[in-house]
Amino acid sequence: MNPDRLLIPLDRALRTLFAPASSARPVPGDDLPEAQLSDVGRRETAALMRINHVGEVCAQALYEGQMLVARESRVKHLLARAARDETDHLAWTQRRLEELGGRRSVLAPIFYAGSFTLGAAAGLLGDRWSLGFLAETERQVEQHLDGHLERLPEQDARSRAILSQMKADEVGHAVNARHGGGADLPAPVRLAMRLASRVMTSTTRWF
Repeated sequence: MNPDRLLIPLDRALRTLFAPASSARPVPGDDLPEAQLSDVGRRETAALMRINHVGEVCAQALYEGQMLVARESRVKHLLARAARDETDHLAWTQRRLEELGGRRSVLAPIFYAGSFTLGAAAGLLGDRWSLGFLAETERQVEQHLDGHLERLPEQDARSRAILSQMKADEVGHAVNARHGGGADLPAPVRLAMRLASRVMTSTTRWF
């Protein structure tokens, strides 16, 4: 294997984990006024944004793992296009977390490593299964974002705009993956993915 194929993902991992993220698109809700949140409401929203920020760290890792071993150029292109949206999401959640006075999760490097491994493993099974893994991941993320939108303080329009646009993007990624030939994953695999997501969300809420 060409060494650059490993050095490039390593460079992207370091950028994702330690460099400020930048967005190609405007931040949703950037023109909306800042809500007057109670201390409890601000802490709750910051916790939700910390979870979503780590989720976007995991998304970067998953795509990097999948792209590393993808066979067809069209699949690599589909993954790269989705990854660009996820980079926007990473920047949006990072900025909103900072606006709320929150902190990033110290567990992000661990979840990045685990997600990269999962992405590569899915990719090694073949492009059809890799796209199926992508579609199922995005479907579960959509449900996760629905839950967070319900829990956000109603007056926090800025956070709501960010999560709503993220949800719309994730739906599009899932549709593209299915249309690209993604396979339906077996029920035990879907359940395992859901349990792994719960571990991530329950730990990064606090750490």
